Amino acid sequence: MATITTEVATTARWSDVQHALTGGGDGASCQCIWPVLSNKDWNSTTKDQRTEMLRTEIDEGPPPGIIAYVDGDAAGWIRIGPRTRQARVPRTRMIAAASTEPFDDASVWAVTCFVVRREHRGSGLNLDLLRAAVDYARESGARVIEGYPVDTGGEKQRSNELFHGTLGTFLAAGFEEKTDLKPGRSLVALELTPDH
Repeated sequence: MATITTEVATTARWSDVQHALTGGGDGASCQCIWPVLSNKDWNSTTKDQRTEMLRTEIDEGPPPGIIAYVDGDAAGWIRIGPRTRQARVPRTRMIAAASTEPFDDASVWAVTCFVVRREHRGSGLNLDLLRAAVDYARESGARVIEGYPVDTGGEKQRSNELFHGTLGTFLAAGFEEKTDLKPGRSLVALELTPDH
């Protein structure tokens, strides 16, 4: 039985962040910077610039994500943090229209990205990452966490289409489905209380 652990992404864990992001799929080129840039800014950056941006974000803190380890090997990543630090969220029309939370409220956090290395997919790591992210958000004073997952309807989909996470994963972690964003995408939320 594999041992799964999670850690917040700090500067000391930079090589683990890179290992988790570069195991197949878009993580290597995206560097999980897509959620923090507008389309215009995203389109004008290179992979090297995105890597440097993520490194700076981690160096400056607070950590913008969690790393999952399988038997000590960095295997997955989740981006979690205040929506105020993720510029794409309020600029995404369907999210802006659906969310009832004010976009200037730093106590509203969002989960915007999951990456799992190819050799660890299908093992339930996303749920471990999401549960660790919820704990991290609660400890950091978040009031509510939103997610914008894909409802697969039980169908198999390409991993690059699933970086938002799946509806089933969020529901398993206690999130509630609030509204449809578009066919196959939902807005989910988890209200946090200090003892919840």
